[in-house]
Amino acid sequence: MIIDISQEILGCEVYPGDPRPKAEKHMDMGKGDLYNLSAFYMGAHNGTHIDAPAHFIKDGKTVDQLPAESFVGSCYVARHSGDVGENDAIAIMKKAETVRAADRILIAGDAVVTLEAAKVFASCGIKLIGNESQSVGPLNAPMAVHKVLLEKEIVLLEGIVLKDVREGKYFLSALPLNIKGIEGSPCRAYLIKD
Repeated sequence: MIIDISQEILGCEVYPGDPRPKAEKHMDMGKGDLYNLSAFYMGAHNGTHIDAPAHFIKDGKTVDQLPAESFVGSCYVARHSGDVGENDAIAIMKKAETVRAADRILIAGDAVVTLEAAKVFASCGIKLIGNESQSVGPLNAPMAVHKVLLEKEIVLLEGIVLKDVREGKYFLSALPLNIKGIEGSPCRAYLIKD
């Protein structure tokens, strides 16, 4: 079974202050043109997207410099509500290790990662962490959490949709667009459950 965990781009959530996505038709068969041709504009961090280290790390890797293995492979979906603290992060990692899915962690629910939890995840050597919020860290002060994770080249997958996804092991694909020199990218994220 394939589970799409991406937001629709034009109606997606947007981090406060970021540009909203928009689209326009350059050619429209409904207006007599021979074909349809659209253009769209959006911020690199709108909707379901990834953050590369360059988002908060000077001279950090950009989207095109990250290995595809960071975005594709086994993952563990954990359900949590509220702040993910240090003990919560330890418990999530133990569950993920038990089912051999500790490289990529997705947190379902209305949850953000605290600085203490970010340190736990960073010390475990994971490749990716994601959540449903537009920011893995607290919206009022996301920088510290981002820096701890991005300094270890842990990819952040933000704005995913996990409301109907049960806790457990899945196969994740969340490849970003191959855009040279950019610190983030929208992606079409999905899970596969056997």
